[in-house]
Amino acid sequence: MADLKLTGVEKAYGEVRVLRDIDLTIEKGELIVFVGPSGCGKSTLLRMIAGLERISGGTLEIDGQVVNDVPPAQRGIAMVFQSYALYPHMTVRQNMEFALKIAGQSKAEIARAVENAARILQLTPYLDRLPRALSGGQRQRVAIGRAIVRDPKVYLFDEPLSNLDAALRVATRIEIAQLKEKMPDRTMIYVTHDQVEAMTLASRIVVLEGGGISQVGTPLELYTRPRNAFVARFIGSPAMNLLPGEIVETGPETVVRLDSGGVARTAIPTEPEDLGLLVDLGVRPEDLVKTDGPALYEGEVEITEALGEVTLLYFVPRDEGGQVVAKLPGIQADLRHRTVRLGADPARLHLFHEGQSLLYRDRTELARA
Repeated sequence: MADLKLTGVEKAYGEVRVLRDIDLTIEKGELIVFVGPSGCGKSTLLRMIAGLERISGGTLEIDGQVVNDVPPAQRGIAMVFQSYALYPHMTVRQNMEFALKIAGQSKAEIARAVENAARILQLTPYLDRLPRALSGGQRQRVAIGRAIVRDPKVYLFDEPLSNLDAALRVATRIEIAQLKEKMPDRTMIYVTHDQVEAMTLASRIVVLEGGGISQVGTPLELYTRPRNAFVARFIGSPAMNLLPGEIVETGPETVVRLDSGGVARTAIPTEPEDLGLLVDLGVRPEDLVKTDGPALYEGEVEITEALGEVTLLYFVPRDEGGQVVAKLPGIQADLRHRTVRLGADPARLHLFHEGQSLLYRDRTELARA
């Protein structure tokens, strides 16, 4: 229903800048997810969009209108919190009606809006129940319903699944995805620390680090083409392995001699002047395979975790690059205290120099990241 544009947005508390140089355009109908470590500013940025925090610098536009000084109630925004924020003495119907009654809408309009939201969220059988008679997932759906009845321009979700147990989190995540399918033209911004939520729900993900934007892209773009080592390790679980080494052969393919003793051929092109460049070779645990041939990495397995569909191997840590983790398919024999040789498809490898991906060097898009 609405597009948003943030230009040079900053947030400061006194002399401390917690957000800086935030440039971001959100198109109508997108579901944008803000992710990042604790303290990166993702919830603060969401609250600034909502009008609950003042913007210290830059501009925020909604549908082309600058709203820096527009009160929250006049921005056309509805927010869903992790704490549900339901009135315990009111029924589901009364909770969903409340904001519309305050706004002075007619009984017919209110009834129509509540019935529509209840149908979308499959809450019709629960409309006359109190919140205490509902499960955590149902309560969160009521909280979402209170947002839907207002028919806002933008929906804001602030870690809405954090209070749910693992099973309910999965079920409610699927319900949110289904809700977006039913409301394809609605713009939604979602904050989470859970990268599974980000990868499964987002049209695009905004990765924040240290008060700034580290990368913006679709889930698969961030997974397959991270711009820097931070994004590479933040997206994906277990985190990407980073192995220090030196470029010993350049060209359409690049060969890296690793400090750990292995040699890796990558599909990343480099120039002759890159010979001798110190780099970190990035390889995701799920891209490592056991090999009897030339090894990218060879080490002693310290711990194994058999999860059924996959087996995780944790190798004895070395000084060079820390602990390596491999994620092998299926059930593996107990490999603890055994030496295992690992290889990987050259097309699945990454190279970073001083934390930045060599794929993006000298590209104009890097300047916009």
